[in-house]
Amino acid sequence: MFLRRGELDLAGERERRATVTEAEGKRAAAITVAEGEKQAAILRAEGDRQAQILRAEAGRQAQILQAEGYSQALSAIYAAAKEIDSKTMSLQYLETLKSMGQGASTKFIFPMEFTSLMQSFRNIFPASDGEAKSGS
Repeated sequence: MFLRRGELDLAGERERRATVTEAEGKRAAAITVAEGEKQAAILRAEGDRQAQILRAEAGRQAQILQAEGYSQALSAIYAAAKEIDSKTMSLQYLETLKSMGQGASTKFIFPMEFTSLMQSFRNIFPASDGEAKSGS
């Protein structure tokens, strides 16, 4: 089984074509894989971007809701405080002083308003005739 020169040339040509075809197939497959990876990377980046936007929007909305809640709380406190009269405030002030006195501190600092508080108590609870004569 000897091959002649022409047959040898044909066999070599077929082998060369097979090698070229195989190389072109590998090249096309590599390009397809690379394009797929590129597209996947783009989609991942777009997904990450969208997720960051949604997280930022959620944070913004949470801050708005917290601020609105805080505003409503302040409005409620203000509405309640408008109804408080000076007698109630004086009693509240004395309660605060009482709780301060229960602490372990040995020194107390009284604000300047303390004198006006005492004056308001004198107006609320006027001294009886006997106390006024004895030295108040």
